[in-house]
Amino acid sequence: MTASDQTGSAPAKAQRDKPWIFRTYAGHSTAADSNALYRSNLAKGQTGLSVAFDLPTQTGYDPDDGLARGEVGKVGVPVSHLGDMRTLFSDIPLERMNTSMTINATAPWLLALYVAAADEQGADRALLSGTTQNDIIKEYLSRGTYVFPPAPSLRLTTDVIAWTYTNMPKWNPMNVCSYHLQEAGATPVQELSFALATAIAILDGLKAGGAIPEADFPVAVGRISFFVNAGLKFITEMCKMRAFTELWDEICRERYGVEDEKYRRFRYGVQVNSLGLTEPQPENNVYRILIEMLAVVLSKNARARAVQLPAWNEALGLPRPFDQQWSLRMQQILAYETDLLDYGDIFEGSSEIAARVEELKTQAREELARIDAMGGAVAAIDSSYMKRQLVEANSTRLAGIESGEQIVVGVNRWTESEPSPLAAGEDGGILTVPEHVEEEAVERIKAWRAQRDSAAVEAALIDLEAAAREGRNIMEPSIAAAKAGVTTGEWGTVLRRVFGEYRAPTGVGQAVRDDADDLAPIRAEVNALSTRLGRRLKFLVGKPGLDGHSNGAEQIAVRARDCGMEVVYEGIRLTPAQIVNAAIEEDVHVIGLSILSGSHLALVRDVMDRLRKDKADDIPVVVGGIIPTEDAATLKAMGVAAVYTPKDFQLTDIMADVVRIVGDRAEQAA
Repeated sequence: MTASDQTGSAPAKAQRDKPWIFRTYAGHSTAADSNALYRSNLAKGQTGLSVAFDLPTQTGYDPDDGLARGEVGKVGVPVSHLGDMRTLFSDIPLERMNTSMTINATAPWLLALYVAAADEQGADRALLSGTTQNDIIKEYLSRGTYVFPPAPSLRLTTDVIAWTYTNMPKWNPMNVCSYHLQEAGATPVQELSFALATAIAILDGLKAGGAIPEADFPVAVGRISFFVNAGLKFITEMCKMRAFTELWDEICRERYGVEDEKYRRFRYGVQVNSLGLTEPQPENNVYRILIEMLAVVLSKNARARAVQLPAWNEALGLPRPFDQQWSLRMQQILAYETDLLDYGDIFEGSSEIAARVEELKTQAREELARIDAMGGAVAAIDSSYMKRQLVEANSTRLAGIESGEQIVVGVNRWTESEPSPLAAGEDGGILTVPEHVEEEAVERIKAWRAQRDSAAVEAALIDLEAAAREGRNIMEPSIAAAKAGVTTGEWGTVLRRVFGEYRAPTGVGQAVRDDADDLAPIRAEVNALSTRLGRRLKFLVGKPGLDGHSNGAEQIAVRARDCGMEVVYEGIRLTPAQIVNAAIEEDVHVIGLSILSGSHLALVRDVMDRLRKDKADDIPVVVGGIIPTEDAATLKAMGVAAVYTPKDFQLTDIMADVVRIVGDRAEQAA
């Protein structure tokens, strides 16, 4: 009997699916350095670009602005004008590239610079493909790079959608982004419902504005894409993606009357979860990233269109080129060495999967109905409902890790470890951005301004401001401004003058947990020290600089309050001067600074210098963030009392530390 007789004829396989777009999220230091990185990654088989911009670029400041201090080139590439955009994509033909830009408040401006650079290359705008994230709603909830109030911000979002619909039909003008919601603690149901509520708010506004003809509206709906997160709960995450696809189809069909199935498809890209990556035993992160990726590629009916993976060392600092290559190879091996793309959806027919998907959909519909009853996503932001829900969900998650109920290998279980050779090199296993990068960026932008036609710049800015005030679409005036040499900070200044600025609710309420018996000992310590001090122990939690990732600061503020301290927390984006002034005016006993952008040395040095100048250096300062060991030593040499990094996950232990530090300082002063 032959082998074929034993096994039967092999079934004919359908045509192999095309792989998703392979990306890495990248950008740092300068446009020239980032361009070299992009071209290197493309040569290694990456099939699309995902641009990370630095915080001044994301929030509309030039490198020489006081608020940009310490932030230039740290979490992404600085793009201050057309010259930078030109350099960023030098020798990369934009007409043949798929480019994703993680940009929100300043999305119209960065897209204008991209279009201007493409025009210089002679590209056909109709052939440009890619994505601007352009989801401002989630910025108020999680990532914090908003600038303007919600109403004008949504207008800018719809301006981009309407303009690209006509001029760049292959471009995805908005990426509804639930990624950062999960990073802020969102449950799968919150991620589903908050993201879909955001998409509804945008499409309702677009439809009401009439910028797109009624007959063409389904086509515009079809250009909306999503950017999601995939965590380690593999089955739930995969079911969440199936629920997303089915709910979106339902919303497009029932709410917007989209009949053509291709315009109802849930098109999404993904970066898998960075929140779950650990500083202890960082080599374990390789397995976490792989498992998270499987949740968004195994199910054909809910497979991502583009995948970008973090690197194993992102809890330590900025990944090096090798670390990004390692993550790229993970995607390539799965796509090309396995038979994943040869088959249909392997989860179809599973009663377990179907039940979990229906459960998620039912709960998400209930949450969507609650948000709709409030007046929609924007109203749910203004009332702080969404933000409170995220803060509470994140508190629950952290409490589970602290108690050991949620096991994190190497962090709260099996912590005994061999030294990691991956992080043993001279560079500490990460890429660092030297401080001279900022100085050089300041010099470059001064030189750029000096060589421009000042009259052309002034005329472009006048027209830009007029368009903003008159309600005209902002894109054409922005493109004209880009070509005239206007800078990111100048564009931002004009629109701030027209629209004003905004401070979103923090979500840190005043109610104290009444179910926290585990906090009784620390509460007793706080009460005892407060009695010695003659008043309630007062803790200022500050977010200096432009870093909007406030999750850690919010959780510290909530836990300090639950431990019985009086807490001063005013949200994100404060200058060192504002923090020091608040500390003195509020007469606080301790200052806690949270910085995740890598700008800790410059910003903490500024705070410490100001405290000394104002003769308030008797107030102890503690610092938390993604801080390398050598930088922690430098901070302590500046006078910082304690430094906390992601390995310090026991928040109550940090509170006990704060009580000890304040108590010791009080004894020294007595």
